[in-house]
Amino acid sequence: MSGLDLLFWGRYGNYGPDYPRNRVIEAAFTSLGHRVRRFVPRLSAVADFEAALCGLEKPDLVWVPCFRHRDLRAAYRYARRQQIPLVFDPLISAYDKQVSERRKFPAESIRGRRLLAGERELFSLADLVIADTEGHRDYFSSVLGFPRDRIRVVPVGAEEELFKPQPTRMTDGPLEVVFSGTFIGLHGIELVIEAAALYSGPPLRWRLLGDGPLRAACEARVAKLRAANPQLDISFENWRPLQELPARLAQADILLGIFGSSDKALRVIPNKVYQALALGRPVLTAASRAYPEALLQDENQGLFWSPPGDAQGISLALERICQHRAELPALGSAARRSYEQYFSKDAIKSALFGLLHEL
Repeated sequence: MSGLDLLFWGRYGNYGPDYPRNRVIEAAFTSLGHRVRRFVPRLSAVADFEAALCGLEKPDLVWVPCFRHRDLRAAYRYARRQQIPLVFDPLISAYDKQVSERRKFPAESIRGRRLLAGERELFSLADLVIADTEGHRDYFSSVLGFPRDRIRVVPVGAEEELFKPQPTRMTDGPLEVVFSGTFIGLHGIELVIEAAALYSGPPLRWRLLGDGPLRAACEARVAKLRAANPQLDISFENWRPLQELPARLAQADILLGIFGSSDKALRVIPNKVYQALALGRPVLTAASRAYPEALLQDENQGLFWSPPGDAQGISLALERICQHRAELPALGSAARRSYEQYFSKDAIKSALFGLLHEL
């Protein structure tokens, strides 16, 4: 199927048309030979009336992009009047974020129950829902009640123009382990620091790159650990602009994912993991349902695993990696191959090609 007219519908908010997920999806559709247009209404609630007033050309499909739950109702009304399919790519659940992650109110509270009922009804408006991982597919089905056979998994991937395979750094000195992120509880950065304190293998250089609400507490914890053990080589770096990030990450020998044990942490594959694999670097992250089973079963494919929420597990996994120091270039190549097979633009295009044929 080629030559479809696809309308991306939404105000985008803080996650505009240039948000990586949206750019990757739009580029994939374009490369498949489809036309992609954007309709950015002035008001989400009455966007279908705006579309009618401005004489919006009828598309073949309406796609509501990530985070744009508020745009779904008007998009639904428009799609039904035009008798065309409606696809929703939420990326997250608002209920999950407010109740499970931020804990703003309990699930059993009136607000919690209302939010869940509202989101279940909202999801039901779509003809197809897109999930980024099998973990989110499970959640959208079991918690939000959307039929599992109408959920398709399309990975987030990385911006491959920036995150390209890089030669392995050759050194006889300590290996460099890098965590990059926003220092939020979901990532388990505190566990990384405790793992550094527990680690007893060959010397490592630990570098924590980024910023966020937990950074100050992490710096205080590291200061105490270094006071007790001056040999501990762990330090912080400020966040880098996206254009500079690949070159910095490519200096690492091992890149870290996330290690939290919350339900949300076990459903996601963070951008940092996609980026690390695309660069061709071995990755250590927590094992979870979000990843393909074939990768979880074989650490020769460039990903190493620790149990979620387990600092000792992180430490032991790094000791395993250090035992394969001579194999790091081959493991980096394997990481890139894993990326290409499961998460690349080609994998995304294949998933999108398949779902269009089902509509």
